[in-house]
Amino acid sequence: MILYSSLPSPFGRKVKIAAALLDLSDRLEIVPTNTADPADVIRLKNPLGKIPALVLEDGQIIFDSPVILEYLDHLVGGDKIVPRDPARRFRVLTEAALADGIMDAAILQVYETRLRAEGKQDAGWLALQAGKVERALAAFEAAPPEGSRSVADIGLACALGYLDLRFAGAWRETKPNLAAWLDRFAAEVPAFETTRCKS
Repeated sequence: MILYSSLPSPFGRKVKIAAALLDLSDRLEIVPTNTADPADVIRLKNPLGKIPALVLEDGQIIFDSPVILEYLDHLVGGDKIVPRDPARRFRVLTEAALADGIMDAAILQVYETRLRAEGKQDAGWLALQAGKVERALAAFEAAPPEGSRSVADIGLACALGYLDLRFAGAWRETKPNLAAWLDRFAAEVPAFETTRCKS
């Protein structure tokens, strides 16, 4: 299978960590992708031009990260990172969506500051996105996920890793429960470190 992604992408990182947890890393070829380049092949793989996108062994293409993680879980029989039991499944999927929302809002802040000239940046827009991140972090601080193997755990770890990368880990000052949770996740899941982007 071919994964189109970029090293800093927290969404691509989710796929790489899930593949490692499911012992599928050796079946994954990673192709570096630049979503800002109009000539990049990603626009042929995903009409939205977003990453990650996964080309399956039969040539079918699936995107984005929640669908890819569900597919990887399916490949190994299911109920490994996506719970089968409805009582747990929908709670985990909701937590995973909240973690994805942190990543979305954080990335929008990064784009606003990188792609707009300093005098044209919208402070209200930045505050709106920062508020989403803060409320989601507060929810997780009050009730961190239970483990280190579900799509919620993977997503939250990648969201926090992205905040460390792009926002200098400022969240850690007020979220001690989450900081401790991430330390445990990193200790239990070696792929968290091996997939880390340092710049």
